[in-house]
Amino acid sequence: MTDLDFEFLRGFLKTRSGLAMTAEKRYLVESRLTPICRQRGLASLHDLVAQLRLGHDTALERAVVEAMTTNETFFFRDRVPFDLFRDVLLPQAIARNAARRRLRIWCAASSTGQEPYSIAMLLQEAGPRLAGWQVELVATDLSLEVIERAKSGVYSHFEVQRGLPVQWLIKYFTQAGEQWQITPALRSMVDYRQINLLNGFEALGSFDVVFCRNVLIYFDAPTKADVLNRIAACLAPGGALVLGAAETVIGLTNRLAPVPEHRGLYGHAAPAPAAAVPAPAAAPLRALAGR
Repeated sequence: MTDLDFEFLRGFLKTRSGLAMTAEKRYLVESRLTPICRQRGLASLHDLVAQLRLGHDTALERAVVEAMTTNETFFFRDRVPFDLFRDVLLPQAIARNAARRRLRIWCAASSTGQEPYSIAMLLQEAGPRLAGWQVELVATDLSLEVIERAKSGVYSHFEVQRGLPVQWLIKYFTQAGEQWQITPALRSMVDYRQINLLNGFEALGSFDVVFCRNVLIYFDAPTKADVLNRIAACLAPGGALVLGAAETVIGLTNRLAPVPEHRGLYGHAAPAPAAAVPAPAAAPLRALAGR
């Protein structure tokens, strides 16, 4: 791959997915896109870039973006955010929304579904506390391929062993040969949609809790700031944003602020205090006297 081809791919990926590929990631681009060349009968990455430059093959464009997207995930990944949801965020949202009895949660980078299904299990375990509530769990991802996989709810034995408690595997999955499928009731709790975080997502509405974990790390600072500002706009009053352990809002937006008691948790920033209005200067005595 020539330097010009790599620069084109960097710009293409940045525009289409927000991925900021540094020069050190050149090997990753080559390793992930070479199989697409073989599938398409293209002799080299240079030929692949030539096809992309034409801008006529949307299927190829989508395949390139999906090949470069990292979809590493597993059930209850890092555990702490899910304990935080169960013990803090869910009780707070229930108290805050008691009058309207509605709860909305968004997984903004859902990958193959382990994160939203982990949240769905916690909601199921909440049981009577959510009886009669309207609960919406929206899960989005850039990749159509992983969304379709997530909808199926089918996982390998290796995947269900990563982070999933055995008792919940028995409770919420059925075994089919060497694979496990999430029960229909749990699958129906998650509304999967394809969303590119670089584009507008205002139509999704407002949310009480947003999980946007381990995706901002792939963006440059201006893209991170833009996405965070737009997430802040769709966060309901009192709502919470959960980021990955290596992510932060500090230095990127003044619309969100860390919650000091809980690492990785952010909420609406307090409004800046209004500047004091200076008192009008005293009028000269002779003016008051009408002279």
